[in-house]
Amino acid sequence: MGRLAWTASIAGLALVVALVAAEGWTGIVAAFERAGWALLLVMPARVVTQVFDVRAWRVLLAPFDPGRAAGPLFLLWVALVREAVNRLLPVANIGGEVAGVRLAGLRVPDTAGVAASVVVEVLLTIVVLYLFCGAGALLMLTLAAGPGLVGIIVGALLLSLPLPVLAWWLLRHGAPFARLERWVLRLLGPQNLIALHLDGAGIDAAVVRLFRQRGRLACAGAWSLLANVLGTFETWYALALLGHPVGLQAALAIEALTQAVRHAGFMLPAGLGVQEAAVLLFGQLAGVGGDVALSLALVKRMRELATGVPALVSWHWFEMHRLRPVGDRAQGPRL
Repeated sequence: MGRLAWTASIAGLALVVALVAAEGWTGIVAAFERAGWALLLVMPARVVTQVFDVRAWRVLLAPFDPGRAAGPLFLLWVALVREAVNRLLPVANIGGEVAGVRLAGLRVPDTAGVAASVVVEVLLTIVVLYLFCGAGALLMLTLAAGPGLVGIIVGALLLSLPLPVLAWWLLRHGAPFARLERWVLRLLGPQNLIALHLDGAGIDAAVVRLFRQRGRLACAGAWSLLANVLGTFETWYALALLGHPVGLQAALAIEALTQAVRHAGFMLPAGLGVQEAAVLLFGQLAGVGGDVALSLALVKRMRELATGVPALVSWHWFEMHRLRPVGDRAQGPRL
């Protein structure tokens, strides 16, 4: 972890502490006491949401894994590892995808196809996120007294819209991974392990193959959008338990705009401080008290830790198990 990442993490943690101090521990503790143990149900609810995300990935992976060597439980585990790496480690939201390609490639021989499925899935996720956040912004405009910060976010979404459009065009026509492979070869030499395993032309061809299957893209996008909408349940359910129930429109608005800010602050390790401030701000715009809104932010953070830490530990165990000599380990169960 570099010095910049440490500095950002400390600053984010300081912001969380400052927000808690500003709202006061008393109200936050009271909100958690009202909610009780029923709050623990947000963890299996998140796993259900991940099942829908995995379904979207499976739709894109299917052409490269016709024999279904990567089963649904295995892909769900890989998806949980991907999310844990992106959410909890200082990897700028791309380390999880690299880990996902590597793990899925252990089951699916067509590694270029696996990489292409993840690349297209990420791009589809961005497109869906724009739609989801746009809907959330419109709903928040009906709840808040005036446009204010919501208008700024809408403007930022519109101004940044050319970026995914450009990424889509480059992936479709620009052969970016073949260019990346040539650059790596020049920089590191042909004997470098990264250069040896990077099939840039194969990934580009697989991406173009997926782009030509519009029905498949639409199906994967629908599953991804459904996963985002289902994620609104976490906000709605937690606020109901914390003592400030809201309608589904308000829950969707809070969830969508928080996602927008969280993704915009992807360079900060774990989005620490950014996510908490966003939930607090948008919760208050929707009429939720500051102590309850910050309690919701802490629930989301605890859920990330409760699902992410076991995923990272299991990944570490899996990698250590693979590195041991074959004679020193028993054949483990296949997921």
